[in-house]
Amino acid sequence: MCGCSFLKPKVFQAYSRKNIDKIPQLQKLSKDHLTAIKAVSSVLPFRVNNYVLEELIDWNRVPEDPMFQLTIPQPGMLTDEDLYSVADLIQRGEPDQTVMAQARRIQMKLNPHPAGQMELNVPVEQGDRIQGIQHKYKETVLFFPGQGQTCHAYCTYCFRWAQFVGIDDLKFASREAEVLVDYLRKHPEVTDVLFTGGDPMIMKTRLLRRYIEPLLEADLPHLQTIRIGTKAPAYWPFRFVTDRDADDLMLLFEEVIKRGKHLALMAHFSHPRELETPAAQAAIKRIRGTGAVVRCQAPLIRNVNDSSAVWNRMWGEQVKLGAIPYYMFVERDTGPKHYFEVPLHRAFEIFSDAYRAISGVARTVRGPSMSATPGKVLVDGIAEIGGQKVFVLKFIQGRDPEWVNRVFFAEYDEKAAWLDQLRPAFGEDRFFFEKQLADIKSQKTPQAEGSLSAFEPMPLEPVAS
Repeated sequence: MCGCSFLKPKVFQAYSRKNIDKIPQLQKLSKDHLTAIKAVSSVLPFRVNNYVLEELIDWNRVPEDPMFQLTIPQPGMLTDEDLYSVADLIQRGEPDQTVMAQARRIQMKLNPHPAGQMELNVPVEQGDRIQGIQHKYKETVLFFPGQGQTCHAYCTYCFRWAQFVGIDDLKFASREAEVLVDYLRKHPEVTDVLFTGGDPMIMKTRLLRRYIEPLLEADLPHLQTIRIGTKAPAYWPFRFVTDRDADDLMLLFEEVIKRGKHLALMAHFSHPRELETPAAQAAIKRIRGTGAVVRCQAPLIRNVNDSSAVWNRMWGEQVKLGAIPYYMFVERDTGPKHYFEVPLHRAFEIFSDAYRAISGVARTVRGPSMSATPGKVLVDGIAEIGGQKVFVLKFIQGRDPEWVNRVFFAEYDEKAAWLDQLRPAFGEDRFFFEKQLADIKSQKTPQAEGSLSAFEPMPLEPVAS
């Protein structure tokens, strides 16, 4: 069925903190460098596989190689004090329990759930929080299937790192598809469901079916699109091509299309190298052959893709493969943000330079976009208005639908890397959305008590001009 006879099947082999010494390539590093990697992997989640190690990382360019930076913990991801505190315990041969206790103390300082994910996004009905669901925007519900809360490999920048460090109180997950279907029946404003994680594509097809088929069987005419957030086409493309149940997965995708639903794989490609292997290209071709659409997104990450040439090359390769460039995100304010963050003015320059050099077909991409507490905020420009240099910002998604497509302005700040580091321009005391956002926070969740009116337009204050 595949028609990919030129590809040899690959047996998946994962490596983590517990068997890091079995990664042969890492043994070429100095003892101090390897100890630092072990120390960081005690604090931040670490998982890599043989495909990434053998086909994506250029070991002749380590440590500067972007794929090495993307998948292998780096010493600079922790402060010198925190790095030493863990590395010293490892070098002294202290028990793992002692090492992990120190790691927990550090983790709690790293903003494990940015943008109000835990406090604001989880719906509450009849006083109970609905586990495994987030509902931040009116039209879209996120669902976290319990068996999909890991990945074929972890990105070192991952904003959901708290899912993978073994703290249940920080984890989103549900094993009950019925909970999702019931929630959707009560919320006819929802048109899109996004299966996310972790990575739902880590699941065997028979498990994925248990979540998707109930959506197809339910009478939900308002549900138009099923999305699957995944890094698998980059980190384990064999999932779609030569794995034992790859054919069944393609049949499931086709079934979604035949049942009248749009299927979109929200593929995370962070660097063009991930698109250039025969396996990755075969995976994209095969996914598209089912009728599904591949949309590509990634954050802008210092040390990995902070170059307009990299993004231009990546968007061009995506279009050539029939995938759709979708988002350039600003790296979120969590985890090792100091290591990866790029100032907003520089992010806008990188995006603009890359955007100018691509054809109109690739200009479906939007960015740089911050997925912040109030919504997705686009850095739409840098301008001088009335003698004041400002960032031109725009909501492309918002907790209140009336915010969408609203333009507002912030004082230009060369050091700012996130929305909460910006000040309103033109002498305004606050941004136009801040009062409504405070009201939403006071209600603890935008869907408190199952109220659909939480998404009804609220009166807006005049925007600064």
